[in-house]
Amino acid sequence: MAGAESARPAPPVLPWTVRLQVLALGAACDLSQRRDGTVNRFLFSFADRQTPARPRPDALGVRSADVMVNADRSLWARVFSPSAGKAEAAPLPVLVYFHGGGFALLSAASAPVDAMCRRFCSELGAVVVSVNYRRAPEHRYPAAYDDCANVLSYLATTGLPADIGIPVDLSRCFLFGDSAGGNIAHHVAHRWTSSAPAASDNTVRLAGIILLQPYFGGEERPKAELRLEGVGPVVNMRRSDWSWKAFLPEGADRNHPAAHVTGEAGPEPELPEAFPPAMVVIGGFDPLQDWQGRYAAMLRRKGKAVQVLELADAIHGFYMFPKLPDAGKLVNDVNNFMETATSGH
Repeated sequence: MAGAESARPAPPVLPWTVRLQVLALGAACDLSQRRDGTVNRFLFSFADRQTPARPRPDALGVRSADVMVNADRSLWARVFSPSAGKAEAAPLPVLVYFHGGGFALLSAASAPVDAMCRRFCSELGAVVVSVNYRRAPEHRYPAAYDDCANVLSYLATTGLPADIGIPVDLSRCFLFGDSAGGNIAHHVAHRWTSSAPAASDNTVRLAGIILLQPYFGGEERPKAELRLEGVGPVVNMRRSDWSWKAFLPEGADRNHPAAHVTGEAGPEPELPEAFPPAMVVIGGFDPLQDWQGRYAAMLRRKGKAVQVLELADAIHGFYMFPKLPDAGKLVNDVNNFMETATSGH
């Protein structure tokens, strides 16, 4: 996909319900992202419907509870678990989920994020811990990375609440992130495997990272970013540039190491030996696809195990729309990746 011809393709064919949702989300982003780099959160709240945790099992047999990790920073996570009758007797793997939204928008309580985590919990047979990290521009780099790494430390020292009633295996822990959350998953995995105690002394072992259309970038405009401008919905250059400016340190450009990890404009990251196997999901209508392909290539150059799932018709954020066929395919491929990553464990 990243090497496709430079001709601009026709817009993707989407069900009308999905198209309306995408248009509404884009409009909400454009209206709430102020020119001065701040967010009109009151205005965005009209499009960002929040949903509470549900202690009773829903139609999928999934229940949820909110866990406070650090009250001083209002850092909390929403834990999704199968009902006791649905769960297997063996301890379940844990997915620590980092949501997207350009580091600045959405939350663990946003209705689409909550619904997606419920599906992952049910269909992947895992306990999902969705992190409500601090958002930019009020909290710039590295606040989101700090918060998400702190949740891993919390799991290692405190574990999950006993009242979820489901045994879990923290030695089968996966970091799972979409868009900006995929960026966070990479950096948290790098930080954790660089400084965490030895596996024999630590209850949390990263079995893998799953990056759904991760948000990487740089000052360069790759071919796909130019070719899909105005064609691929959700992401465009203006929104993307605004998000990087809101998140990165004051005065930094997009070649900052938080954004640019693939080596063209600076040194590649030195990945520790324990850096886990990765799955990278790339969509054919995602303007960020070239950066994602370069990321997978960087992992291979470093000798890391990486599986790439390319979906030719996928828009950025396709996984939030269950009606899209690729959303179902994604679950099957993620399931296979998780089984492979833990088969020798």
